[in-house]
Amino acid sequence: MANDTYIDQSAHVSAGAKIGAGTKVWINTQIRENTSIGDNCIISKDVYIDAGVSIGNRCKIQNSVSVYQGVTIEDDVFVGPNVSFTNDKVPRAFNSEWSITPTLVKQGASLGANSTVICGITLGEYCMVAAGSVVTKDVEPYSLVMGNPAVHYCYIDKMGNKVDD
Repeated sequence: MANDTYIDQSAHVSAGAKIGAGTKVWINTQIRENTSIGDNCIISKDVYIDAGVSIGNRCKIQNSVSVYQGVTIEDDVFVGPNVSFTNDKVPRAFNSEWSITPTLVKQGASLGANSTVICGITLGEYCMVAAGSVVTKDVEPYSLVMGNPAVHYCYIDKMGNKVDD
């Protein structure tokens, strides 16, 4: 780990995790083995990052988010408080042969508070997911989706402003 990272004393970070320069890991966070977190990220309070997860540079993962194995987050992604990722298409407690279904969050995407991302999808570049939405299918780049299930509402620019369709 780089010298200018900050890891709160209450955080549990595996010796096998790679944490980039300038990244801050806050209170009660757990980061598992074989995880890669880029430079200048903010990993907020009560976050869980599972084994093998990859998070790019300049990401903000807000309070109480769990990022499970199979999720890849590219650069400049915002993950709002209490966002839920899944990684099992057919979850059963008694299935000992379950498999991970990967999810990809592309560069610049923003996920609003309390949104849920069902595994096996791609969230396009600079898309936005409205707070409380349930994302069940791929999201186009520069698209704002909302609802349960989340549907396209409008197109947005890189800064998140609505553009004419």
